[in-house]
Amino acid sequence: MGSLDSNPASFDAFATDAEGFQPLNTDDVRSYLHKSVDFIYDYYKSVESMPVLPGVEPGYLSRLLQSAPPSAAAPFDIAMKEIREAVVPGMTHWASPNFFAFFPATNSAAAIAGELIASAMNTVGFTWQANPAATEMEVLALDWLAQLMRLPESFIMNRTGGGGRGTGGGVILATTSEAMLVTLVAARDAALRRIGSDGVAGLTRLTVYAADQTHSTFNKMCRLAGFDPANVRSIATSPDTDFGLDPAKLLEVMQADVDAGLVPTYICVTVGTTSSNAVDPVAAVADIATRFNAWVHVDAAYAGSTCICPEFRHHLNGVERVDSISMSPHKWLMTCLDCTCLWVRDTHRLTDALETSPEYLKNDASDSGTVTDLKDMQVGTGRRFRGLKLWMVMRTYGSNRLQEHIRSDVAMAKVFEESVRADDRFEVVVPRNFALVCFRIKPYGDMTEEDAEAVNRELMDRLNKTGKAYIAHTVLGGKFVLRFAVGSSLQEERHVRSAWELIRKKTTEIISGEMSV
Repeated sequence: MGSLDSNPASFDAFATDAEGFQPLNTDDVRSYLHKSVDFIYDYYKSVESMPVLPGVEPGYLSRLLQSAPPSAAAPFDIAMKEIREAVVPGMTHWASPNFFAFFPATNSAAAIAGELIASAMNTVGFTWQANPAATEMEVLALDWLAQLMRLPESFIMNRTGGGGRGTGGGVILATTSEAMLVTLVAARDAALRRIGSDGVAGLTRLTVYAADQTHSTFNKMCRLAGFDPANVRSIATSPDTDFGLDPAKLLEVMQADVDAGLVPTYICVTVGTTSSNAVDPVAAVADIATRFNAWVHVDAAYAGSTCICPEFRHHLNGVERVDSISMSPHKWLMTCLDCTCLWVRDTHRLTDALETSPEYLKNDASDSGTVTDLKDMQVGTGRRFRGLKLWMVMRTYGSNRLQEHIRSDVAMAKVFEESVRADDRFEVVVPRNFALVCFRIKPYGDMTEEDAEAVNRELMDRLNKTGKAYIAHTVLGGKFVLRFAVGSSLQEERHVRSAWELIRKKTTEIISGEMSV
């Protein structure tokens, strides 16, 4: 097994095969994949010792690799050598156990294997007929995960206990953004039909709602779905609700819109916001939405994974009354990018808005109505075999191991939180819900909030420049806050404790007056 720094052997001139170009020559497939697997093995063995953030400048790669595409073929080892020497040094190592920024992008041997097999098969399963196994595997994986999360049967396509096929179901998309977009479009069309709009003439009357802590992609998706930006309501949050959505404020805004002749159409509820892991009250929002016949979507991209554990499932209480829910196993459920699961209570509400039926895709299975063509639940037509890696993760590890993984990460975050609380130089800014701790150096002396921001930003910069840890920040209630997100697949408690000791050391340097120039 070679190391990442090893040099490939010298090569003779690359001779053209007499049989011509064979990009899937089986001997090459085996050779290239063996070398790639060796590279991956070495990468995971050594990633802990690599700087989490690379010390490169913009444009570095163009100086290391040739600017024009090659005309002649080259041995595969040349490409691997360039990956080792040019690409790896410029990587931010999300796989590092010292990565605590943003949210984790988890992975596993089973997911990597599933992705490899799916890529090799290279199927394009836009309809059931185009690949029956890919379609049915995706449905099965989604139904399995829905059961692990204890979602109501109304979201499950193939009901257990011989209950037959339900009206609900799901689809695996690339990201939460796409889940928001397709449900916004479905809600938009339903609202236009409800008010008897002639085409999109009534679009300017439709309003949508979300807390100000909702992911920034929500506003982008509203624009793409055609909603007037003036009709996108951002409900202010505060420390009083731990930055979760206040149902009373939501009701007040929605009623005011109705009084003004507008049509409440869609509410986005978040379980585990990006900034602080705030949880919007699903049940209370669903109750309010019922009054106005508005679509409720639950964005549980990150924290939805915790709901496979009974002790966290209460965060989804009331989900039986929402219209759709999405979560991303690529964040915390050991399934590599990209993999976002969307479930809807009534798949027809999605397909009515998104279905296409060109002549060249018509077939008996689709016409029979006994299958769901997943192309009609997404933006595009082509689609990857994402269901395989998700199924392989659940089939290989089982619910017990996956629950153990979630609980371990939460326990490590609790260790970090307790360490922060035990040091009177720091404060935990909001209560920890899952595996994210929001903290900062407390203002001391006559320090203003501007001074506090400067000190905490200095701490973050110093910490990240060491290469031994990587954290990110946010702003909550006007305060600059540091985010420490536990959950990288290789993380152990020793990495969390080591990062905390580094934070303490850098804080001591800063408070002692060793601010950088």
